[in-house]
Amino acid sequence: MSLITLHVLRRRGLNKLATPIRLATTGTLTKLRPCSLFKKYLREMSYATIERGAPNTTDYRIYFRNDAGPISPMHDIPLYADEANKILNMIVEIPRWTNAKMEINLKETLNPIKQDVKKGKLRYVANCFPHHGYIWNYGALPQTWENPEVLDEATGCKGDNDPIDVLEIGYRVAKRGEILKVKILGCVALIDEGETDWKIIVIDVNDPLAEQMNDVSDVEKQYPGLMKATIEWFKIYKIPDGKPENQFAFNGEAKPRDFAWHIVEEVHQHWQNLIKREAPAGGIACTNTTVAGSPFKTTTKAADEVIEKAPEASEAQTIDPIVDKWHYVHLK
Repeated sequence: MSLITLHVLRRRGLNKLATPIRLATTGTLTKLRPCSLFKKYLREMSYATIERGAPNTTDYRIYFRNDAGPISPMHDIPLYADEANKILNMIVEIPRWTNAKMEINLKETLNPIKQDVKKGKLRYVANCFPHHGYIWNYGALPQTWENPEVLDEATGCKGDNDPIDVLEIGYRVAKRGEILKVKILGCVALIDEGETDWKIIVIDVNDPLAEQMNDVSDVEKQYPGLMKATIEWFKIYKIPDGKPENQFAFNGEAKPRDFAWHIVEEVHQHWQNLIKREAPAGGIACTNTTVAGSPFKTTTKAADEVIEKAPEASEAQTIDPIVDKWHYVHLK
């Protein structure tokens, strides 16, 4: 029987208390011996990923579950890991240095992570010299939604109909599907084909530098050149595909933490309207298993059936070597 890895959100000082956990594809815990102190956090913090299909194919999916059953990463994982201390959950879609354009699938039930497809082909981001793949752990904040029907007051453009994007800048390369506990440092506003596409800059609270990182101004102090590289990356990454240079609101200026918090709270409210059917769904699958009062809430049994119908997990397919090509891009 194939096994999947259970990603456990690690609270400071608790990571040594938990024994390794392996979860069968049936959803049965095959080994679980946490100590009593860790046990009280288990329901709040435990998530697993379930792979279906073959990596590097259009069938590949990563589903999520908690200790009770399948969940939607967008709707069922809470935005706040620790609201009192302003610590958020982040869903890692794309680990740093990788090229596959993975994303939460908004149109499929339970919103699994899948690879983006364009013109029938899997999408990989180009290596624009000197950048290789994505230069941060890239992902999304759960329970957020950039409403495409609402004009963003800060940018004057409507939302892009996605959960808000996150750039995690810590030292560790995260795993696809991992849930990180992060704190906000600031944000930048990409204008992508006329839509607002916020990028929230965060750091894993377990990073060795996390305590020294409290606002966007600290990024340059501790990571000199990273913000400049971030703006350059977003400006040029689509140019090898024949698209024009991307533009930013505020001339690419990074906004501070408090500004970013306002944006996150706003898109969290948009999500609340979405999940309660108080805003048009915009083609988004809102099925969930935990959101109280949501008309889209379903049973664990029905959610299990969704995963059972997906293709069985199988070996990864070979990636075309062209993905590793360097592209030398010159900005005008």
